Amino acid sequence: MATVYLWLIIGFVLLVKGADIFVEGSSSAAKLLRVPGVIIGMTVVAFGTSAPELAVSITAALTSNNGIALGNVIGSNMFNLLMVIGLSSIVAEIPADRKAMNGDFFYSIVVSVVALALIAFDRQIGRVDSVILLALFGYFIYRIFRSAAKERKAATEEKRALSPILSAVYIAGGLAAVVAGSSMVVKSASAIAEAFGFSENLIGLTVVALGTSLPELVTSMVAAGKGENGLALGNVIGSNIFNILLILGISSLLSPIPVTVSTVYDMICLILVSCLCWAMGRRRMRYTRAHGWILVALYAVYMVYVVVRS
Repeated sequence: MATVYLWLIIGFVLLVKGADIFVEGSSSAAKLLRVPGVIIGMTVVAFGTSAPELAVSITAALTSNNGIALGNVIGSNMFNLLMVIGLSSIVAEIPADRKAMNGDFFYSIVVSVVALALIAFDRQIGRVDSVILLALFGYFIYRIFRSAAKERKAATEEKRALSPILSAVYIAGGLAAVVAGSSMVVKSASAIAEAFGFSENLIGLTVVALGTSLPELVTSMVAAGKGENGLALGNVIGSNIFNILLILGISSLLSPIPVTVSTVYDMICLILVSCLCWAMGRRRMRYTRAHGWILVALYAVYMVYVVVRS
């Protein structure tokens, strides 16, 4: 167990340092491409930080551990909304981009409702459902690129960017460190959880979801601390859409995922939390520190509910 705890510490170090480098490279890429940081956050950063969820869910689907695959997606999205936005806004108040709130954030709620409808229809996510989810993901990517083409802007002299090659090195190197660190944390945390006798479903919703969401958490908190608010919020919005549409779509395409009643309740909770977070940001067009504390408290309540239920 001493070795497990050592790997856990090393994993956290890689996560923090990797996220710092990754945000620096991503911010520079936004300046070089002359697009808003929120767009980079919803594409490059979101895809990069969602890599652990993708790897874990696909592995779980291929090994018939579908409870972990679905629990990982739902748990990660809950963590992103409550803890990532919450802790990031505690670090520094996060302005909410009006177009992102009215467009992509609202779209994340819509796709969650669609996923719930697919789940409730026949108590599973089958291959036909996966095609629907992947088609919606394709539409999301199309909207992002169309928006990026319209919103290209001239770079200002005050905002100096790294060279294109160095930006790419920062993004690749930072992402590699984040993914490696996340993998170490997940494996170590899972070993510790199993040693304490936690169930597979509980591990999927809590330990694995938390572990695979650490890249989003650390990246968004670092971005908020650096004043890259578009990256911080865009990372959460993009990651949640990636998780529901791409990760759940690919996982169910590989192996249909049976659904329990408790999963339906979790999806309803996810939709309600998504609506709450959207309303919070939409009302004042920013997430304040008070919002952050409320969201963190709600996550603690949700964790108590999940543990007691299990």
